[in-house]
Amino acid sequence: MTYKEILKKIKNLEIQGAENIAVKAVEAFAIKLKETQDKKKLEKYFEELKALRATEPGLRNALKYCLENYTKNKRVAEFVINHFKKSKEKIAEYGAKKIHNGMKIFTHCHSSTVEAILFKAKKQGKKFTVYNTETRPKFQGRITAQELAAKGIDIVHFVDSAGRSMMRKCDLFLFGCDALTSEGKVINKIGTEMLAECANDSRIPSYSCTNSWKFEPATLFGFDEEIEQRNPKEVWDNPPKNVKIYNPAFEIVAPDIYTGAITELGIYKPEAIIFAIKEAYPWIVK
Repeated sequence: MTYKEILKKIKNLEIQGAENIAVKAVEAFAIKLKETQDKKKLEKYFEELKALRATEPGLRNALKYCLENYTKNKRVAEFVINHFKKSKEKIAEYGAKKIHNGMKIFTHCHSSTVEAILFKAKKQGKKFTVYNTETRPKFQGRITAQELAAKGIDIVHFVDSAGRSMMRKCDLFLFGCDALTSEGKVINKIGTEMLAECANDSRIPSYSCTNSWKFEPATLFGFDEEIEQRNPKEVWDNPPKNVKIYNPAFEIVAPDIYTGAITELGIYKPEAIIFAIKEAYPWIVK
């Protein structure tokens, strides 16, 4: 794909999922790196790419690393892409240990990281069933259902409003992450907070499965991560007069209602994640 094609596909959600967005943005930046080494021009592309999606610090951190290190490492884009690949393998290894034979596992929306955990558990010979929301209004949950089914994993698929009753049947809730804050909050697909509350009420362990590069360092200094508002037409193309459509893409999951985060650095309680990230990746928080 060309630089402009990648931009367009990220913007219109043809490329979706926080990690996929970050990787494709880095690939786009790499295209421009081949054309120029001029920092001012590269800063312009950096700003253009990071503005594509509001609630995506993983994208911003990946591009930041490229911009700060391209003169030291001529293969910086390859390094960053490899980081995400290796990290996902580690997360899958750690997360699969939480899955046992006979489990019913709940998931919401589409997370390639959650999928990696489930694929790993399947490869290990574990037998389990995944309970999966359709995830309106864009139905990303269908992507999850299709991809898991293709691997021979049993799926129970249902409308979002059935989430509470279906959660009560499950043993574990795994969900993705678009942003992490300094207070241990997770920002993920709209609907995640309600489902995490349901899991918490039912004493069901719930984990955000995420690369720790999705941490937003500005939250250390009072910044609130922006919640992206999507096109109202995704919900209702032609609503009646005086009907206003509210279509947030994400919402905040408070640290007191989810069990922990499964990251490439290990599995942490919400309040401890920030310390692990600061130690492993000091460049993110500087």
